[in-house]
Amino acid sequence: MSQISIFALLLSLVLPSLARADVYYVTVSGLAGDADYQQRFTTAATDLDKLLKASGAAVHVFTLKGSDATRTGLDEIMGQVAKEARPEDDFVLILIGHGSYDGVEYKFNLVGPDIAAADLARLCNLVQAKRQLIVNTTSSSGGSVAPLQRKGRAVIAATKSGTEKNATVFARFWVEALQDPAADVDKNEAISALEAFQYAERKTADFYTSQKRLATEHPIFEDTGTGEPVRESGGGEGRLLASFALVHLGGARLAALDPAKRDLLAKKENIEGQIDILKYQKAAMSPQEYDQQLKTLLVDLARVQAELDK
Repeated sequence: MSQISIFALLLSLVLPSLARADVYYVTVSGLAGDADYQQRFTTAATDLDKLLKASGAAVHVFTLKGSDATRTGLDEIMGQVAKEARPEDDFVLILIGHGSYDGVEYKFNLVGPDIAAADLARLCNLVQAKRQLIVNTTSSSGGSVAPLQRKGRAVIAATKSGTEKNATVFARFWVEALQDPAADVDKNEAISALEAFQYAERKTADFYTSQKRLATEHPIFEDTGTGEPVRESGGGEGRLLASFALVHLGGARLAALDPAKRDLLAKKENIEGQIDILKYQKAAMSPQEYDQQLKTLLVDLARVQAELDK
């Protein structure tokens, strides 16, 4: 396969279409077990619901919490998303609560019957969106990664394995990441899933250090569809997460809310994604070829930004 073909393949796998793509968010706050966890889980789900609904003009937000967080309720919502979402759309599933792992199978705890990771995967596979993100913030969530992973789907878990069974704090910091401008490390007015993961992972580690407690959760992710989960980007891992812009800030947020500028914003993020992949390909290119392609992309990016700033 030629270098150009490889580059085009990478673009098709990680970059959003320039068509008017929508984003479908499904957040589930599962069975709590006691009042304290109920408040924590419900607050996280409620905060996510609010900020995601305010994140753009083309978002569809579904939230299950409390007594509605049942297997039947989840099946119904996922069925609706499967009917509505198109291949060019994005799909994000966020799980908050408790999980269990018996050494073989992970299950997400719901009101009534729990749901196994394999069944979650089946529901997600029915959604036509080619780019998918699953954020599992529960205890034992590391045990869900293998059954959930596939090409075009990024999976984040709060724990490195199914055997880390204590309640997690990762969900709190995941929600915080989507609200804190400090999470926007590259200052492009968008917080990507990779930036949110890095923020929440760092905050989680700091939490255990400040509490002088042994860490019982170690967040991981996998986004190539075939590899082992990792804690840091590199070697191909992290590119899909980096291309997922979850929330926008400043002028980009105004553009996301303005139907007249949505295409321009999508074009900007597409060019930024091309630049990221070009940097990944740098070692296999001549300096002259790399510089020329980078210069062309930067000029295109500047032109699009100028249109957005009008």
